[in-house]
Amino acid sequence: MQTFIARGGWWVSAQFGLLFALVLAPPDLPGLPALPLLREQGALIVGFILGGCGMALAGMGLLHLGANLTPFPRPRDNGRLVQNGVYAIVRHPIYSGIILGAFGWSLVRGSIVALALSVALLVFFHFKSRREERWLVERYPEYAAYQKRVKKLLPFIW
Repeated sequence: MQTFIARGGWWVSAQFGLLFALVLAPPDLPGLPALPLLREQGALIVGFILGGCGMALAGMGLLHLGANLTPFPRPRDNGRLVQNGVYAIVRHPIYSGIILGAFGWSLVRGSIVALALSVALLVFFHFKSRREERWLVERYPEYAAYQKRVKKLLPFIW
């Protein structure tokens, strides 16, 4: 249990809980306003496009990490800093891909609840990545220069 906590396991648990809630989110909740725009064909098409782009981005992030991949935010002891491939345009492509996929899923489902959970997921990944990056700077001194060069979650933007 100590290793789980030290590696940032609570972040992983919270992430999976949030994703589980997002996947199972109902289209509407009593008392929340309905957004008819979410039920239009254009929203469905945009949702599939966002979902596909998110899967591609996260998939490329997984491939480029290779043996460095870990579910925990604390980097592996025997890992190396990856700055090439998709990591040359965004520091957290897996998180970015999951966020895009979440917004896509929300549009495909036409769910205002899922949309709200997608926003919560974006905020969650912002804070999780901040914690992760403190560990990355400790582990890899060159990470600070990488942070200045490459945006965190939205390529070329943020």
